[in-house]
Amino acid sequence: MNRVVLKPKRDWSVRKHHPWIFSGAIAFGEAGVGETVEVVSAEGEMLGYGSFSPASQIRVRMLSFDPKRVPDGAYVAELVAQAISRRAAFFAPESTTNACRVINAESDGLPGVVADYYDGYVVCQLTSAGAEHWKQTVVHALMKGLPGAKGVAERTDVDVRAKEGLLSHAETQRRGGVAGFGVLAGEEPPELIEIREGDIRYFVDVRNGHKTGFYLDQRDARSAVGALAKDREVLNCFCYTGGFGLAAAAGGAKHVTQVDISHDALELAKKNEELTLGEGRMTEDGRRFGYVEADVFHYLRKCRDEGRTFDLVVLDPPKFAATKSQVEKAARGYKDINLLAMKLLKPNGILATFSCSGAMTSELFDRVLAEAAVDAHRDFQMIGRTRQGADHPVALNFSEGLYLKGVILRRMA
Repeated sequence: MNRVVLKPKRDWSVRKHHPWIFSGAIAFGEAGVGETVEVVSAEGEMLGYGSFSPASQIRVRMLSFDPKRVPDGAYVAELVAQAISRRAAFFAPESTTNACRVINAESDGLPGVVADYYDGYVVCQLTSAGAEHWKQTVVHALMKGLPGAKGVAERTDVDVRAKEGLLSHAETQRRGGVAGFGVLAGEEPPELIEIREGDIRYFVDVRNGHKTGFYLDQRDARSAVGALAKDREVLNCFCYTGGFGLAAAAGGAKHVTQVDISHDALELAKKNEELTLGEGRMTEDGRRFGYVEADVFHYLRKCRDEGRTFDLVVLDPPKFAATKSQVEKAARGYKDINLLAMKLLKPNGILATFSCSGAMTSELFDRVLAEAAVDAHRDFQMIGRTRQGADHPVALNFSEGLYLKGVILRRMA
């Protein structure tokens, strides 16, 4: 096995079980893409084992911090089995959902491995050299360990793969797939998979949708918004396939306006409305949906200029900052969009606002919101916080895993 030797005084993060070793911390050591290496301190002490990525700034991702436990196929399969076991409640007969995250990368001890479960079908994103190296082991363990597993597919349309020197999505078409999507084991998933959250139903497009097809990480936030929506006029911005809008309708909202720049996303949002309403789980009962295909920034300014107001506004934008170098620009974007939304709220109105930018800390996001409120000449109370759900755990030694931040504000009259 190849060995990576760290520079003097650059082993402290590994000793704290942080899974990333950057290229600048390495004195010497090379290996092939995804190969397992010994990680050794400058003094020669064995610290564990990791997967080597020669093309990435994150040169090694740790798999084992136990010098006596060399990662092999059985070890990786065991990590997959443990991740499934920790989510047993999601597969119990009394579970209110049939969709969840099964493997959450570094926080489940499997750097770069994301696996989401949709009614028996698993969709993976493998974003590190090590994840690609152990792909078949992971797939086999998922098919073996998941209750009612029907098949495993892969999404490779993830920009970070290029930084790892991995094949691009255009090069990874496989059985039953299109560019960037392919079946790895078992059955090919249907064009749309139906999932449920309580009484709400959604269609998920795992081939073309965002991430693996759906924002499973916002399950708790959707529930929180639904609990606040009764008799309110709701504006759902960056609605994607309508998740927050349907949750608001289920909570008794009198009207929901769904806004997104994507025509295809809005069409699927309409299908999701029909799916839930058509099955009798909610009656229309005066609840009306409106769909607007527009750039959210432009639409909010249009509403401001027209003097429109709402009782509840949801802001769930895409990632504004992928790296720390982009945080300053992202902060300006978050401030702009929240300021606009704040101006549209009626007295006692609710703003549910989110950031999925991992580089944007909770403290900075709070400060951005406070500055936006000052510039909007509005006073707000913070009445709630949300984060990714329990199936998206965050390891205490990996704070980078806490990427999703939600703040619920109430305008003071």
